[in-house]
Amino acid sequence: MRKWGLFLPEPSSLFDKLWNSHVVTALPGSGALVAIDRVFLHERTGASALNSLAQAERPVADPARVFAVTDHIVDTRPGRTDKTLMPGGQAFITETRAAANAAGITLFDVNDPDQGIVHVISPELGIVLPGCTLVAPDSHTCTQGAFGALAWGIGSSEAEHAMATGTLRLNKPKSMRVCFFGTLAKGVTPKDMIMTLIAQYGAAGGKGHAVEFAGAAVSALDMEGRMTLCNMATEFSAMSGFIAPDAKTFEYLEGRRYAPKGSNWHQAVESWKQLASDTGAAFDTEIGIDASAITPMVSWGTSPENAMGISGAVPDDAGERSLEYMALDKGQKLAGTSIDAAFIGSCTNSRLSDLRRASALLKGKKIANHVKAICVPGSSRVKREAEAEGIDAIFREAGFEWRESGCSMCFYAGGESFETGSRVVSTTNRNFESRQGPGVKTHIASPETVVASALAGAIADVRELL
Repeated sequence: MRKWGLFLPEPSSLFDKLWNSHVVTALPGSGALVAIDRVFLHERTGASALNSLAQAERPVADPARVFAVTDHIVDTRPGRTDKTLMPGGQAFITETRAAANAAGITLFDVNDPDQGIVHVISPELGIVLPGCTLVAPDSHTCTQGAFGALAWGIGSSEAEHAMATGTLRLNKPKSMRVCFFGTLAKGVTPKDMIMTLIAQYGAAGGKGHAVEFAGAAVSALDMEGRMTLCNMATEFSAMSGFIAPDAKTFEYLEGRRYAPKGSNWHQAVESWKQLASDTGAAFDTEIGIDASAITPMVSWGTSPENAMGISGAVPDDAGERSLEYMALDKGQKLAGTSIDAAFIGSCTNSRLSDLRRASALLKGKKIANHVKAICVPGSSRVKREAEAEGIDAIFREAGFEWRESGCSMCFYAGGESFETGSRVVSTTNRNFESRQGPGVKTHIASPETVVASALAGAIADVRELL
């Protein structure tokens, strides 16, 4: 077990503790060879990485530290099989299955009870732990930094290197602390917090930095809310986002399949308690945001930084291309803008707490007749637990489709999309052009805002329902 911070000068930031405890050797400049504790693959690129290693006759150094899942292009419609809506997609699944079995790594396959979006199932199973390094070929791997881990997205070739050697070459990023002080108002969520940060400081605001989220409003969040906050650190262009572990973290992880057990658990917790920035620790950049001033957010353009409070209007300096694509005008109010579809899902907002809050607003109501609405749980476990609580029935009775778990319509890679040119309010993390299908206009928002909008048939302020 690593002894966090024993060889560090005081005071040290959480990032310094995570970084220094994993440096195998320093390299010229600011680079280092960094130890990698966990590698997670998915079916879109997993077979490529594993087969490349096999062809080079390089074994996976420690198969127990490598995991794979079918989540990106798997069909989420009820009764699914290996077949996908993406042409040729079935081969990605079958080849990843064969390669994972040959390499001896753990695979959470299509109908495995633990299948789900990688960033949802890794915490559910206790694969991510405080103080560990975790990488995956997916930019939203930073989600798992919510547990006090250093987690970030990599490319397929880097995944090969990490599996073969247990290390990666990395240039040390700068450090940033974003402090949310104060208390969130009713109807305001962690999604609104991260969207506010990106709107105020830009989609490149965190470039070249590892970002620690801190402050009273962050400490008040449950673990699933913290995951939502860290999830969109990549939309801020940060290398990673993370939060110091605390009693909530330990309570969430205790008893999970891959978490330490018995006396090892107690030793681990004592070690993890050291994973916090020391008083007086230095950061290259510090940002403070008043959480009490945050309102429900919604995006208006084609970048996550193109977002504003739900009662706002499209800014006068909005880019012409974004306005043309989104079919909006400068000065136009978003509230009241008619929508065609609503989506609840993705690694940002598809956990049980998200579905509970959404269903509480939906109960006993019907969505607008012209709205196509879909809910995709983040994991098979989330789906089972939601169904045990009757949440699926609430969604169905309100007019939503209820799906199997997976990335689904977060992005147009699984072969399924919304109708060309339609306007969608979505709990996803990106509103790029055609992200959810050809010509689809995506407005990203919280689950609560998505529900309010689906009920109204137009972008709506959830606070009017509360």
